Amino acid sequence: MALRHAVLAALLDGEYSGYQLAKAFDIGVANFWHALPQQLYAELTKLEKEGLVSGRQVVQETRPNKRLFQVTDAGRAELEAFAETVAKPSFIRDDLLVKVQVADRIGTAPVIGQLEERASAAEAKIELLGKLLRQLRGDMDEEEFLLRGERIGPYLTCLRGLAFEQEHLTWCLRIAGILRERQSNHAER
Repeated sequence: MALRHAVLAALLDGEYSGYQLAKAFDIGVANFWHALPQQLYAELTKLEKEGLVSGRQVVQETRPNKRLFQVTDAGRAELEAFAETVAKPSFIRDDLLVKVQVADRIGTAPVIGQLEERASAAEAKIELLGKLLRQLRGDMDEEEFLLRGERIGPYLTCLRGLAFEQEHLTWCLRIAGILRERQSNHAER
Protein backbone atom coordinates (compact mmCIF):
# COMPACT_ATOMS: atom_id res chain seq x y z
CA MET A 1 0.00 0.00 0.00
CA ALA A 2 1.20 3.44 -0.80
CA LEU A 3 0.62 6.48 1.34
CA ARG A 4 -1.69 7.73 -1.40
CA HIS A 5 -4.23 5.02 -0.64
CA ALA A 6 -4.16 5.68 3.10
CA VAL A 7 -4.73 9.41 2.44
CA LEU A 8 -7.56 8.72 0.01
CA ALA A 9 -9.14 6.33 2.52
CA ALA A 10 -8.96 8.93 5.29
CA LEU A 11 -10.54 11.57 3.05
CA LEU A 12 -13.56 9.37 2.32
CA ASP A 13 -15.05 10.52 5.62
CA GLY A 14 -15.21 14.14 4.57
CA GLU A 15 -13.41 17.27 3.57
CA TYR A 16 -10.22 17.85 5.59
CA SER A 17 -7.46 20.39 5.78
CA GLY A 18 -3.92 19.05 5.94
CA TYR A 19 -3.94 19.69 9.69
CA GLN A 20 -7.23 17.83 10.16
CA LEU A 21 -5.94 14.98 8.02
CA ALA A 22 -2.83 14.72 10.21
CA LYS A 23 -5.08 14.54 13.29
CA ALA A 24 -7.29 11.89 11.66
CA PHE A 25 -4.17 9.90 10.77
CA ASP A 26 -2.84 10.20 14.29
CA ILE A 27 -6.01 8.77 15.80
CA GLY A 28 -7.35 6.23 13.34
CA VAL A 29 -5.12 5.55 10.36
CA ALA A 30 -1.95 5.29 12.46
CA ASN A 31 -3.18 1.84 13.53
CA PHE A 32 -2.09 0.57 10.14
CA TRP A 33 -0.10 3.30 8.40
CA HIS A 34 2.36 5.81 9.89
CA ALA A 35 3.04 9.12 8.20
CA LEU A 36 4.54 12.40 9.32
CA PRO A 37 2.49 15.58 8.76
CA GLN A 38 4.95 16.84 6.12
CA GLN A 39 4.53 13.56 4.20
CA LEU A 40 0.76 14.05 4.27
CA TYR A 41 1.00 17.60 2.94
CA ALA A 42 3.32 16.46 0.13
CA GLU A 43 0.97 13.59 -0.72
CA LEU A 44 -2.05 15.90 -0.82
CA THR A 45 -0.21 18.09 -3.34
CA LYS A 46 0.57 15.06 -5.53
CA LEU A 47 -2.96 13.71 -5.30
CA GLU A 48 -4.40 17.08 -6.26
CA LYS A 49 -2.09 17.33 -9.30
CA GLU A 50 -3.21 13.85 -10.36
CA GLY A 51 -6.88 14.78 -9.95
CA LEU A 52 -7.50 12.21 -7.21
CA VAL A 53 -8.43 14.89 -4.67
CA SER A 54 -9.74 18.40 -5.13
CA GLY A 55 -8.75 21.28 -2.91
CA ARG A 56 -10.40 24.56 -2.19
CA GLN A 57 -9.19 27.66 -0.38
CA VAL A 58 -11.07 28.78 2.73
CA VAL A 59 -10.52 32.38 3.74
CA GLN A 60 -10.43 32.89 7.50
CA GLU A 61 -10.47 36.29 9.14
CA THR A 62 -8.70 35.58 12.41
CA ARG A 63 -6.43 32.76 11.21
CA PRO A 64 -4.37 32.02 8.12
CA ASN A 65 -6.34 30.75 5.15
CA LYS A 66 -6.54 26.98 4.77
CA ARG A 67 -7.11 24.47 2.01
CA LEU A 68 -9.72 21.74 2.33
CA PHE A 69 -9.41 18.53 0.35
CA GLN A 70 -11.89 15.87 -0.69
CA VAL A 71 -11.72 12.71 -2.77
CA THR A 72 -12.78 13.04 -6.41
CA ASP A 73 -14.50 10.37 -8.50
CA ALA A 74 -11.08 9.51 -9.91
CA GLY A 75 -9.80 9.10 -6.33
CA ARG A 76 -12.65 6.72 -5.53
CA ALA A 77 -11.86 4.75 -8.69
CA GLU A 78 -8.21 4.59 -7.57
CA LEU A 79 -9.32 3.18 -4.20
CA GLU A 80 -11.60 0.66 -5.89
CA ALA A 81 -8.74 -0.53 -8.11
CA PHE A 82 -6.47 -0.72 -5.07
CA ALA A 83 -9.06 -2.77 -3.16
CA GLU A 84 -9.07 -5.33 -5.97
CA THR A 85 -5.30 -5.91 -5.85
CA VAL A 86 -3.93 -8.78 -3.78
CA ALA A 87 -2.61 -7.56 -0.43
CA LYS A 88 1.00 -8.36 0.39
CA PRO A 89 1.61 -10.35 3.58
CA SER A 90 2.38 -8.17 6.58
CA PHE A 91 5.67 -8.41 8.45
CA ILE A 92 7.31 -7.11 11.58
CA ARG A 93 10.16 -4.63 11.32
CA ASP A 94 11.03 -3.31 14.76
CA ASP A 95 14.38 -2.16 16.14
CA LEU A 96 13.31 -3.18 19.66
CA LEU A 97 13.19 -6.81 18.50
CA VAL A 98 16.83 -6.55 17.38
CA LYS A 99 17.71 -5.28 20.86
CA VAL A 100 15.82 -8.17 22.49
CA GLN A 101 17.61 -10.59 20.15
CA VAL A 102 21.00 -9.47 21.48
CA ALA A 103 20.00 -8.60 25.06
CA ASP A 104 21.69 -11.65 26.58
CA ARG A 105 24.96 -10.67 24.87
CA ILE A 106 25.03 -6.93 25.55
CA GLY A 107 23.12 -6.45 28.81
CA THR A 108 19.47 -6.46 29.61
CA ALA A 109 18.90 -3.31 31.69
CA PRO A 110 18.47 -0.86 28.77
CA VAL A 111 16.30 -3.33 26.88
CA ILE A 112 14.07 -3.91 29.91
CA GLY A 113 13.62 -0.16 30.22
CA GLN A 114 12.63 0.16 26.58
CA LEU A 115 10.21 -2.77 26.85
CA GLU A 116 8.56 -1.08 29.83
CA GLU A 117 8.34 2.21 27.91
CA ARG A 118 6.69 0.41 25.01
CA ALA A 119 4.28 -1.28 27.42
CA SER A 120 3.29 2.13 28.82
CA ALA A 121 2.80 3.50 25.32
CA ALA A 122 0.66 0.47 24.43
CA GLU A 123 -1.50 1.02 27.54
CA ALA A 124 -2.09 4.64 26.53
CA LYS A 125 -2.94 3.61 22.97
CA ILE A 126 -5.33 0.92 24.24
CA GLU A 127 -7.17 3.56 26.25
CA LEU A 128 -7.29 5.92 23.25
CA LEU A 129 -8.54 3.19 20.92
CA GLY A 130 -11.21 2.14 23.43
CA LYS A 131 -12.50 5.72 23.53
CA LEU A 132 -12.44 5.92 19.75
CA LEU A 133 -14.38 2.66 19.42
CA ARG A 134 -17.02 3.91 21.86
CA GLN A 135 -17.25 7.20 19.98
CA LEU A 136 -17.60 5.47 16.60
CA ARG A 137 -20.43 3.19 17.70
CA GLY A 138 -22.31 5.85 19.70
CA ASP A 139 -25.30 4.42 21.57
CA MET A 140 -25.04 0.99 19.94
CA ASP A 141 -23.33 -2.01 21.45
CA GLU A 142 -20.59 -3.53 19.33
CA GLU A 143 -22.59 -6.36 17.76
CA GLU A 144 -25.43 -4.03 16.80
CA PHE A 145 -22.98 -1.51 15.36
CA LEU A 146 -21.18 -4.18 13.34
CA LEU A 147 -24.50 -5.30 11.85
CA ARG A 148 -26.23 -1.93 11.39
CA GLY A 149 -23.61 0.81 11.71
CA GLU A 150 -23.43 3.27 8.87
CA ARG A 151 -19.64 3.11 8.31
CA ILE A 152 -17.75 0.23 9.92
CA GLY A 153 -14.41 0.38 8.06
CA PRO A 154 -12.74 2.74 10.56
CA TYR A 155 -14.20 0.68 13.39
CA LEU A 156 -12.78 -2.56 11.99
CA THR A 157 -9.31 -1.11 11.53
CA CYS A 158 -9.51 0.32 15.04
CA LEU A 159 -10.33 -3.19 16.34
CA ARG A 160 -7.18 -4.46 14.62
CA GLY A 161 -5.14 -1.68 16.19
CA LEU A 162 -6.59 -2.50 19.60
CA ALA A 163 -5.75 -6.21 19.23
CA PHE A 164 -2.22 -5.30 18.13
CA GLU A 165 -1.65 -2.98 21.10
CA GLN A 166 -3.08 -5.49 23.58
CA GLU A 167 -0.79 -8.24 22.29
CA HIS A 168 2.14 -5.83 22.19
CA LEU A 169 1.51 -4.84 25.82
CA THR A 170 1.34 -8.48 26.90
CA TRP A 171 4.51 -9.37 25.01
CA CYS A 172 6.53 -6.38 26.29
CA LEU A 173 5.60 -7.07 29.92
CA ARG A 174 6.33 -10.79 29.56
CA ILE A 175 9.73 -10.27 27.90
CA ALA A 176 10.72 -7.55 30.39
CA GLY A 177 9.82 -9.99 33.20
CA ILE A 178 11.83 -12.81 31.65
CA LEU A 179 14.88 -10.59 31.14
CA ARG A 180 14.57 -9.19 34.66
CA GLU A 181 14.36 -12.73 36.09
CA ARG A 182 17.42 -13.82 34.10
CA GLN A 183 19.29 -10.71 35.23
CA SER A 184 18.43 -11.52 38.83
CA ASN A 185 19.52 -15.15 38.45
CA HIS A 186 22.86 -14.16 36.92
CA ALA A 187 23.47 -11.63 39.71
CA GLU A 188 23.04 -14.37 42.34
CA ARG A 189 25.78 -16.55 40.78
